[in-house]
Amino acid sequence: MKNNNRIEQNHTAITNRLVEASFCHTEDLLAELATSHAGLKDTVLKEKRNQYGKNQIAHEKPPAWYLQLLVCFKNPFILILLALDIFSILTDDTKGQIVISTMIAISLLITFTQEFRSIRTVEKLKAMVRTTATVTRNGIKQEIDMEQLVPGDIVHLSAGDLVPADIRLLTSKDLFVSESSLTGEALPVEKQDSQIVTGFNKTNRPRQANALELGNICYMGTNVVSGTATGVVVSTGASTYFGSMAKTLTGKRPLTSFDRGVHSVTFVLIRFMLIMVPIIFFINGFTKGDWWDALLFGLSIAVGLTPEMLPVIVTTNLAKGASVMARNKVVVKRLNAIQNFGAMNILCTDKTGTLTQDKIILENYMDIHGKADLKVLEYAYLNSYHQTGLKNLLDVAVLEHVELTDILGAEKSYTKVDEIPFDFNRRRMSVVLEKSGNGHVLICKGAMEEILSVCSHVQDHGVSMELTPQITQQAMQLVHKLNNDGLRIIAVAVKSISPKQEPYGKEDEKNLTLIGYVGFIDPPKETAKTAIQALKLNGVDIKVLTGDNAAVTRKVCKDVGLHVSLIALGSDIDHMNDAQLADFAEKTTVFAKLNPLQKSRIVRALQSKGHTVGFMGDGINDAASLREADVGISVDTAVDIAKESADIILLEKNLMVLEAGVIEGRLTFGNIIKYIKMTASSNFGNVFSVMGSSIFLPFLPMLPIHLLIQNLFYDVSQLSIPWDRMDKEFLAKPRKWDAKSVGRFMLFIGPISSIFDYATYFLMYFVFAANTAQNQSLFQSGWFIEGLLSQTLIVHMIRTEKIPFTQSRASMPVLLLTSLIIIAGIFIPFSAFGSSIGLQPLPLSYFPWLAAILLSYCFLTQTVKKWYIRKFNEWL
Repeated sequence: MKNNNRIEQNHTAITNRLVEASFCHTEDLLAELATSHAGLKDTVLKEKRNQYGKNQIAHEKPPAWYLQLLVCFKNPFILILLALDIFSILTDDTKGQIVISTMIAISLLITFTQEFRSIRTVEKLKAMVRTTATVTRNGIKQEIDMEQLVPGDIVHLSAGDLVPADIRLLTSKDLFVSESSLTGEALPVEKQDSQIVTGFNKTNRPRQANALELGNICYMGTNVVSGTATGVVVSTGASTYFGSMAKTLTGKRPLTSFDRGVHSVTFVLIRFMLIMVPIIFFINGFTKGDWWDALLFGLSIAVGLTPEMLPVIVTTNLAKGASVMARNKVVVKRLNAIQNFGAMNILCTDKTGTLTQDKIILENYMDIHGKADLKVLEYAYLNSYHQTGLKNLLDVAVLEHVELTDILGAEKSYTKVDEIPFDFNRRRMSVVLEKSGNGHVLICKGAMEEILSVCSHVQDHGVSMELTPQITQQAMQLVHKLNNDGLRIIAVAVKSISPKQEPYGKEDEKNLTLIGYVGFIDPPKETAKTAIQALKLNGVDIKVLTGDNAAVTRKVCKDVGLHVSLIALGSDIDHMNDAQLADFAEKTTVFAKLNPLQKSRIVRALQSKGHTVGFMGDGINDAASLREADVGISVDTAVDIAKESADIILLEKNLMVLEAGVIEGRLTFGNIIKYIKMTASSNFGNVFSVMGSSIFLPFLPMLPIHLLIQNLFYDVSQLSIPWDRMDKEFLAKPRKWDAKSVGRFMLFIGPISSIFDYATYFLMYFVFAANTAQNQSLFQSGWFIEGLLSQTLIVHMIRTEKIPFTQSRASMPVLLLTSLIIIAGIFIPFSAFGSSIGLQPLPLSYFPWLAAILLSYCFLTQTVKKWYIRKFNEWL
């Protein structure tokens, strides 16, 4: 309660601080923060770093090693073993205590080691992805790591930036900020630098002032949708509004479907154990009359039914998958995302920079008739040069164009007056320039339809004429033809304006004169076509979700081998309800002219149909979709908000790397499901074997210590599973968690081993006359070897739907470890250790029988396997 009160008091203090900063006069606030418009000085900066520390909010930091070790004990199977171990200590069962303690130690040691390494690996990989902020310090504009910000820093914001701290705006231009991370409101909020009052006085502050309704404050964790701004940092790290909220939000992440699947199997096995162990206890107690031995035997069965290596196998597989993907230049921010990566059956991707190269080339510049016109290039260059917002690849292409030699330096003849930044609704941006006192000229460039909507005239051979419907139609036909040739067309329009003192805004973008177009080509990546084919072969459908126009999109898709029969536009899906969109999205490969909300709506629609959807994007307009997708995939060069929203970050924007990640995800999941099905079926079969032998034999079929050692050896044989290979057929299609499949597998495959356990009973009882209490050691030795070998062989039988050893061979670690366990299991009855635990050497005549039983076991398992696959169309 006290902690909650402290958090509430801290939140109130932060809220009051932001309200004060909002109402305070700009110069007073700068003085209070010991800064100026030129930024912090080095002397002040050092003091502030010591005072405020790093700009970090509360987050799940890696726990200390001893705390992480204690967390490993929370596994229900480990707790069960600990309880059994304590019981062994209380009953002076030294041998049982040693074996159970060994099992606990092995599981804890490996689980702790793998989780410790994986957490440290993820932290190192996260550190590779830097989030930066643009600041002015000592009068110099520079880019720094976001963590290095301190109160008083002068920060510059533009479209695509993540707001790095709580900031009071000093200047702003058409600034729209998405505050959905704080308020849940999907629509962006306009922010302005206007001061609410000319000076701050606590008595004149309105009582209803709300910290989240301050129009001149930008909050940490929000992101800039459009516009530009400059502001002063008021609060950083845990002292921000977002930071105060984060203290109440840190904790466990919601369980993923993978987590829920593992937990469901865990508790199915525990419930199975709680039912079967008492039954076996009472059967042995009533039939043998020795209730103490019956209790010890029942507890040994409980140990045998405990898949204590499950946390080891899961953690090792995920850590190994993350490590392999890191070598392929893939940063996994959340380990469990690896499984969703493998389960992904639809990948939605943006077009530019993913299917195409990052390097867009300016191909030509032309007048309204499509003829080369250097004046059009000059105006496009001036627009790109003078804009201070987010320079996209088209601007870079204009500024780097080889033919600009003749007009380089043209910007020196102009003085920038104002700017109307780009946003995703207008899809255009403008700069206002002044040339030698000859008035102002507004230069606007943007998407064709959006430019035409604000034009009233066109320039034809230097003559201005009215824009008629006929000219508009001719212009659209020309652009459509160029689009079909793979060119992206940006229209350029100008307007002469008499100078004015008021700031320019979107309302000034009217009555413009269209002067021509610039055409860009974005060549497909050399690997795109091959990568798409590879993903399709692996069961992943590619869907293109782009804001670009349909004609250019169709050409690019054709070049990379994507069949396009229909291109849906954003305006088309606005008229569909969610159910209609879900059906439509399944059948449609390409969507064009989408806004960010339409992209995320398509992702949700596909998920509603049961698909596991990945989304790959790197832009501001992709952030919502990255959050909605089962797997959000971004790249290291993406804008800040995209990187923060993603689960997985590619250090190379290459679909072949993505395909390798998908395969690794399936391999990781496959090896986990192997262990679960092996353990579930083996444990289920053992229960049948023990129940039958307990009823009919005049002695225990195996001593508790025998069961414990057998189970320990079997667990060790499975430790190499994370390094096993998977059949190509398994990796060829997406895999989802299916708890019903595990239960069905256990029911059908488990009892097979019981058949050969009973065969061993009959062999030892009738052929080798081990049918009295005096000869029980011989009986127990025979079943000990057969049980251990059959359990170890099941690793090879279940790991593949093919014929093991011939059609599909396990990896070398699996072969070596299982072979070692088989040799050790045969050797134990002949050793002094075996003698000390009540086993005895077996006659050589036993081993031909053993070979026949094991071969028959393998043959029957393979036969049932083929039937099972035909009936249920699955194996693992």
